[in-house]
Amino acid sequence: MTTALRARRRAHDTAREAAGDSWQETGLVFTTASGRPVEPSNLRRSFARACDRAGVRKVNVHATRKTCASLLVALDVHPRVAMQILRHSQISVTMNIYSEVSSEETRKALRRLGDQFA
Repeated sequence: MTTALRARRRAHDTAREAAGDSWQETGLVFTTASGRPVEPSNLRRSFARACDRAGVRKVNVHATRKTCASLLVALDVHPRVAMQILRHSQISVTMNIYSEVSSEETRKALRRLGDQFA
């Protein structure tokens, strides 16, 4: 996490230098090129353009967290690790997301459970 913050700080410093006198100091980590707060509608448009460039289906920004959680489940990542990745403060939040496993995963688990009784 600190590596990402240091990289963000460098990008912020570069933007501040480039903006010169038009820079507006806000104390925020993520800003526009002139230091002003990022407007939510601009963030949504930027994210939609990034989806287009990447050739992926457009989704809202929050859906990316849910997608990440679903992928972590599919990869059998331990819930505590997922909790850290998703930055949840409580394991119950992570487990509520993890309770939504795929039907195929449910079938596999039931087969394994059944094998224990065979």
